[in-house]
Amino acid sequence: MQPSVVPELAHTRTRPIHWVATATALAGVVAFSSVLQPDAATAAPPPGPQTKSAPAHTAPDPAAAEFPLDCGRLKTVVKKRASGDLDGDGRPETVAVVHCDSPMGTPPDGVYVLTQGADSGETRVVATLVDPADRNNVDDFAVRDGEVIATLYGYSASDVPSCCPDVHESVKWRWENGAFVRSAPSAAKSV
Repeated sequence: MQPSVVPELAHTRTRPIHWVATATALAGVVAFSSVLQPDAATAAPPPGPQTKSAPAHTAPDPAAAEFPLDCGRLKTVVKKRASGDLDGDGRPETVAVVHCDSPMGTPPDGVYVLTQGADSGETRVVATLVDPADRNNVDDFAVRDGEVIATLYGYSASDVPSCCPDVHESVKWRWENGAFVRSAPSAAKSV
């Protein structure tokens, strides 16, 4: 091995003191940067006539509703819920997918539109989109752009077992001329 032409310099080898100096310098930079933070934003609306905004409306709570569902001694279960302004009045409605809390089997779902009274604030059912008597189950449920969208699983005949729905259909409802109108894409139904 040949000796190096360049003499070995003390600062080319790291020693504990170098690490301590680096950590101290880094801590100083972090501490100093916290002192130099920008001031908090103080933007304020320009002076002028003040307008009052409309009060924010909350969507109806399904827990406060009486659903037209005969469950006997069983309780009702809200399986899914979604809210949005469906009729364009500026107040949100809630759409709830509800069924009886059956310990066995697959109970059929009902889909109900809920609203609140303008004066009383009482939550009430104003429309039934899916009647549980039709033996459907609801999946892929949402409220988007003023429409209620869902996939319904049902039965082609009354003798099809409840475990095995053999029909599924993508449907949507839109508020038109004072009522909810159901529509489905042309190829949405399959058996």
